[in-house]
Amino acid sequence: MACSKIFSGDLPELTNEIIQHFRKDFSTLYSCLLVNRFWCRLAIPLLWENPFFNPNRNYRYVEIYLSYLSESSKEKFNEHGIIINNLLPSNTLFNYPSFIKFLNISSIYFSIKEWVDILVDNNHEDLEKLVYRSLFEVFIENGGILHSFEIAMFSDIGNFNDTMELILQNPGFIYKIRNLKFQTCNISFQNIMNIIPILNFLNSNCNSITSLNFYFYFALSNINDFSLIENCLSQIIISQLNLKIISFSSCSVILYKPFLSLRNSNCPNTLNTIIFDNIDFKNIIITLQEVFDQLNVIESIHIVNCNSLNSEFVQQIIKVTKPFKLRTLFMKEILHIESLQFLLQKCGDYLENFEFGYTSEEYEESRRQLLKLVIKYCTKIKRLISPKPDDNNIYLLIKNIGKTINYLTINNYHDEYSSIVLQNLGQVLPSKLDYLRLSLSFNSSDLEIFLRNSQHTFIKKLLISNMMQNEGEGILFYIKEYIMRKERVKYLAFSEYYPNDDTDRELFSLEDEVNEFKLHNIIVQKCSDLYTSMYSFIYDFYI
Repeated sequence: MACSKIFSGDLPELTNEIIQHFRKDFSTLYSCLLVNRFWCRLAIPLLWENPFFNPNRNYRYVEIYLSYLSESSKEKFNEHGIIINNLLPSNTLFNYPSFIKFLNISSIYFSIKEWVDILVDNNHEDLEKLVYRSLFEVFIENGGILHSFEIAMFSDIGNFNDTMELILQNPGFIYKIRNLKFQTCNISFQNIMNIIPILNFLNSNCNSITSLNFYFYFALSNINDFSLIENCLSQIIISQLNLKIISFSSCSVILYKPFLSLRNSNCPNTLNTIIFDNIDFKNIIITLQEVFDQLNVIESIHIVNCNSLNSEFVQQIIKVTKPFKLRTLFMKEILHIESLQFLLQKCGDYLENFEFGYTSEEYEESRRQLLKLVIKYCTKIKRLISPKPDDNNIYLLIKNIGKTINYLTINNYHDEYSSIVLQNLGQVLPSKLDYLRLSLSFNSSDLEIFLRNSQHTFIKKLLISNMMQNEGEGILFYIKEYIMRKERVKYLAFSEYYPNDDTDRELFSLEDEVNEFKLHNIIVQKCSDLYTSMYSFIYDFYI
């Protein structure tokens, strides 16, 4: 009875909550469109809230949006040989532009280029600028209100200043944003300065942002230029009433003032997550204790491939009076073992995501000592990446964290190391894993050993990539024997790389094989589709 009411729409709030769980599952959402009109009305907004997330697949959204232009605006396209009314019928069932919630400046720009390239052969810079501005006019005029706004610029985007001016003239489009991201790389000085007005607007008008992500990679010649950006970012932080998450990425030169502003705002009682991603701590080391001692509700600290993780850094962390809840540690440089021991003694019990970031022979002894410290102090790791699993301690670590680990990636294309992995790994895997990715170079006999030893482990997502050295080996036979017939995985991706002709051969491309696995309730996918980056867990708050 309850099930029929859900399908008929008699329990709208419950039905809506169910469909919300499919927000990122586009195939399921498309199926929901076919259930009935009620389900269709619930699914359509989710399909249209973030249309430019993948520009290579979604450039056709552009012409649908353009059909909402006024007749006078459509006439501007005539001189470019494009008749908007001939592209799509003007009658649509929904006000699609009003559903926009997530917008990335860069993604929409490249979607436009893709769409224009298909329609026009010659130089079309003016047409791109026209489409760019027209789409923002459509969003604004049809009542679109953004929840997530990403100013991502990796090259000089034409018409950027004009578009920012249009947004500032229509503040209702962005005044409710909850997620804000600035991402710049190798853009002109002028475009950097063009960001200033919108930064000032956000500081004065948007104080309900819950997540901030700053990624600034550029070289400015004048220290005053740094100060200008720093001051704007600091004021945005200070003006927020409910900031929960902040990320500093590749922005070491403008990090000092924004980081210090965390203590002089509402952040001490709202901020629960802070991410340091590819930054150099040298500019803020002396402020670490001061700032973290002011943060009262911090629950997650992520350190990803950062520099200056030295003894001075560790001493600052040790002095922090509150628990330092380090959830992620990706190491790209050697930290003195004694300092690392002090760090892990203080916060190793909180660590959930860990990656060994160095493989050079000169660091072999340090790696071994590091592993021993991780085994001793880090007992709750959920996600682990190891690029050189030649030390038996790595298998002891995996065994010790068997109750918590659910994500494991091992990358190594050396034959001898790959053989070691496959002969040892299967014996220490837990009974269940969400994700296992093996990128190795192996023969069929080593793979059989791994599959036989791990046959009591169920893996939700299994990716195996083989840098194959010898053709004609029966690797697929063993995958069928130990995985398919015993239904040990839910999703599977398998590829073989042949160096001689520089090609990848994926199981997904073999239609008959894919259908055979499907009969055993195993879905075969492309490696690129099944791949899950560790970053997706750290940045799961955004999009």
